[in-house]
Amino acid sequence: QVQLVESGGGLVQPGGSLRLSCAASGTIFAIYTMAWYRQTPGNQREQVATMALGGSTNIADSVKGRFIISRNNAERTAYLQMNSLKPEDTAVYYCNANIMRLDFVRSDYWGQGTQVIVSS
Repeated sequence: QVQLVESGGGLVQPGGSLRLSCAASGTIFAIYTMAWYRQTPGNQREQVATMALGGSTNIADSVKGRFIISRNNAERTAYLQMNSLKPEDTAVYYCNANIMRLDFVRSDYWGQGTQVIVSS
């Protein structure tokens, strides 16, 4: 099986920074796009940032210039560096990855989510 485990969420003051991590494990042959989404109560899950296997990225306008996505392919880990945080960044952040398993089945996987609260 495949698992994604996020870490790094928490409470931070406006203007502060947090770094989220997403570690993939299990019967993995290859990891293609890795991405971060966020969701607030009553709203749809919003794509925040994506990074393809080759390194190309896509960042949502709402966080452009403040958030940076990166990944370490050898460690099967993605990161989201969040700077200049605003109260409106408060959400549960989810990791998503498009993964091919060792049986060559390719699917999207989600982590369990990590809460980020931006408040003074």
